[in-house]
Amino acid sequence: MASGSGWNSLCVLYAMPQALLHTPNDTRAADVYRTVLWHLREAGIPYLVGGTYALEHHAGLVRDTKDLDLFVRRADWTRVEETLAPHGIRCELVFSHWLGKAVTPQHFIDLIFSGGNGLIEVDDDWLRHGVPSVVLEVPVHLVAAEEMIWSKAFVMERERFDGADITHILRQSGATIDWVRLIQRFDPHAALLLSHLLVFQFVYPAHRSVVPDWVLDELWQRSRRPDALPQRLCRGTLISREQYLPDVTEWGYLDAREMPHGRMTRQQIEEWTAEITKKKA
Repeated sequence: MASGSGWNSLCVLYAMPQALLHTPNDTRAADVYRTVLWHLREAGIPYLVGGTYALEHHAGLVRDTKDLDLFVRRADWTRVEETLAPHGIRCELVFSHWLGKAVTPQHFIDLIFSGGNGLIEVDDDWLRHGVPSVVLEVPVHLVAAEEMIWSKAFVMERERFDGADITHILRQSGATIDWVRLIQRFDPHAALLLSHLLVFQFVYPAHRSVVPDWVLDELWQRSRRPDALPQRLCRGTLISREQYLPDVTEWGYLDAREMPHGRMTRQQIEEWTAEITKKKA
């Protein structure tokens, strides 16, 4: 691990944000997180650090964190399990379509390989565009701004809305956004990206120029193109697992999460929906 002058060099090289320079108050948690980061790195398993660490880098927001979010490919799940088990860290698959956890008796780490809607799948492009940094003295790569925006754009629950994170990312890092790649990420959901960019321009009128005119024009044109989707398709379930349930359970709309239009099976949708009641209990 980096230490001494080498550690200082890493700090300068990667312009580390403040949150990356200190460990949580729970030193045991920091030890667990460091162990996971280091052993996955040593095993050659690619991963990206997201959550508060990536948000601080891209948006300038400093938030307390009680856990660690790692983005991994679903295909690497078995390797992650086998790598961490000898160190007393058990991996469990919480939801088969998007989320696992690395667990010790007192701590856990989220192992994320998709979004809750099954759409935002971690692939090789995530890994290629990771941003070099250091977390808890371990050299890592952070989730890129484009993937941060892509994944957060679909979180519009009553109890959680990630749109403000997107506006802050655009304010801080908009000048370096790869707009072509970001637009490709959202295809065929151009209207959703357009909506977030319009909110950004409303929130920060002095920064409107951050979003090039051609981006807005392109997204508008894509949003207006006729598509081959069923007329009775509801895409609201892609942004909220609860608020559009009446549409698909009572009003006869097709659920955009379910195959063949989406990537989730009926069983996965039922398991993900059942969790709503558990969280309210």
